[in-house]
Amino acid sequence: MLATRWQPFGAVWGDFDRLFGRPSAAEEPELIAPPIDVWEDAEKLYVEMELPGLKLEDLKIEIAEGNLLTIAGERKAPEAPKAVWLRQERGFGKFARTLELPSPVETEKVEAKFVNGVLLLTLPRAEAAKPRRIPVKGG
Repeated sequence: MLATRWQPFGAVWGDFDRLFGRPSAAEEPELIAPPIDVWEDAEKLYVEMELPGLKLEDLKIEIAEGNLLTIAGERKAPEAPKAVWLRQERGFGKFARTLELPSPVETEKVEAKFVNGVLLLTLPRAEAAKPRRIPVKGG
């Protein structure tokens, strides 16, 4: 059985991509984009990414320019040398996600936890980016 990804508008999008000189999804390797959530409070930004089956040594996290976060890694395919795949829906291979955070962060205070295949980053806002209350004086 051949495993393929369902693409309900594959032919339409493929024609659209070719019109603008881009490779269609069928012509390029499947890209892996793990799901990601980002939220904030007044003091910190939080990033959570699902990475089941990934090992810590296959994960790389970088922050550039104070607010460009890159999470990269590689999910390796399981070895099954004498098996015939009947269904394969999980993506494997290298991935990289780069996000522009809404404000600069204190890179030396970033915390990263990887528990049960879920990566949680806690990114404290840089002091200059934190909201400040301005006192108003009567005149």
